[in-house]
Amino acid sequence: MAETLPPAAWTQRADCAQLVEALGAVNMRWVGGAVRDTLLDLPVKDVDAATTHLPEEVIALCKAASIRTVPTGIDHGTVTAILPEGPVEVTTLRKDVTTDGRRATVAFAQEWQEDAARRDFTINALYAHPETLEISDYFGGMGDLSARRVRFIGDAHERIREDHLRILRYFRFQARFGAALDEQAEAACEELAGTLKGLSRERVAMELLNLLALPDPAPTVARMRQLGVLQVILPESGKHELSRLQTLVAAEARESIAPDPIRRLAALLPSLRPVVVTVAARLRLSRAHKERLVCAAERGPADAADPRALAYREGMECAVDRLLLADADTAQLHGWIAPQLPLKGGEIVQRGVQAGPEVARILCTVEDRWVAEGFPDRARVEALLDEALSSRS
Repeated sequence: MAETLPPAAWTQRADCAQLVEALGAVNMRWVGGAVRDTLLDLPVKDVDAATTHLPEEVIALCKAASIRTVPTGIDHGTVTAILPEGPVEVTTLRKDVTTDGRRATVAFAQEWQEDAARRDFTINALYAHPETLEISDYFGGMGDLSARRVRFIGDAHERIREDHLRILRYFRFQARFGAALDEQAEAACEELAGTLKGLSRERVAMELLNLLALPDPAPTVARMRQLGVLQVILPESGKHELSRLQTLVAAEARESIAPDPIRRLAALLPSLRPVVVTVAARLRLSRAHKERLVCAAERGPADAADPRALAYREGMECAVDRLLLADADTAQLHGWIAPQLPLKGGEIVQRGVQAGPEVARILCTVEDRWVAEGFPDRARVEALLDEALSSRS
């Protein structure tokens, strides 16, 4: 007897039923992550469907059923149905015509198995009938799910040569779902690691950050280094940095702080500003992410001595990053809002100091003492100003 998808909230959505009615149950299947994650009893974020209809037919049928569509990837056969409870990507069955390791030329297909054959891993090639929820498994994905094994469909070397990014996707899926290691996949990733150099920096950065955002990527990142993959995409990262990532993951868990891929990338890099600037440029990171990496790289042993002073000087986000990277306690920052210095330069001018650099110097002197004393009240700030002014005479 064929296995069926267990009941899940998304399979019982009224708007999904409307989409099924519009396209016809015989012409579509639920596919990919929604099916896989439901079988693993994990939360489902995105719902995808495959269909024998051409994209233009999908648009016309949805329009007839008053379902709005957006041609998000129509050149590759994808139309997004905009539904009340969340969008559903509907993609026409495809087969690869040519591949060069970076992009593929596809043709539309009519057979479900042809579409399944072009997907990367067996656990991503599971299809569910939209009415009966019967699962179609063409390449042993159900068995791999049970074994927690990430296995390429067909020959691993061939699949990676089709799309080099599949190396990084393999490790991301291994970190998320894997337990048993697939020898053929591991050997192919090791042998073809150098092909990652031909990929766009943005694609590499996206996969790396997606991996680092998972609950505990440290063992997988260590495996990537063991197989020579990490050295290709992040040669700046050595054994010391791998150990620091492991420590950081534990610190985040201890402090009940959510995983953060940029913080974890900082753990994988030396504490050297020129290095992190180079990496940020190579990975085409945003300016905000680059600045965050730079701030984290400038961490020092004194950071943990006064976490609130650190947060005041560098901002809360950078302070938390630095403390966690140092495996230090963040409790002093929980719920704390950095105060503003209750003193303005104009007040110093009113006390007889000529406007200019001297005002700024006095203001900095008072501020430094105010921070060092734990942000005392206005009365103490006035006393500190008096002391600063008297020292000038």
